[in-house]
Amino acid sequence: MATKLTDKEKHEFLGGHTGWSLVEGREAVFRRFQFSDFNEAFGFMARVALLADKMDHHPEWFNVYNKVEVTLTTHDVDGLSENDVQMADFMDKIAE
Repeated sequence: MATKLTDKEKHEFLGGHTGWSLVEGREAVFRRFQFSDFNEAFGFMARVALLADKMDHHPEWFNVYNKVEVTLTTHDVDGLSENDVQMADFMDKIAE
C-alpha cells in the first residue's frame, strides 16, 4: 500500500519536477503537456495508460488536440504518494 508523502518530500518533488504545481484546495499535483499534434498527445496518453494499468494507479487527465492536462493524487492515502512521483517521472521522461 502507498504511503503519503511528507511535506519535505512534496517540496523535493516540486523542486525536481519542472512544470508540476500543487492543486489549490486538494493534495494533488498538476501539469499541462503540449505536443506537436494530436497523434503525439494520444501516443503519450497510450504509453502512460500502459504504466497506469501496470501500477494500478490512474491519472486524472483531459485532452484536447495537442494538449494533455494531468492531475496526480493517490486516493488511497488522500494525498500524494510515491506512486505519483513515479508516474510524474515517467511522464516527464517520455514527454521530452
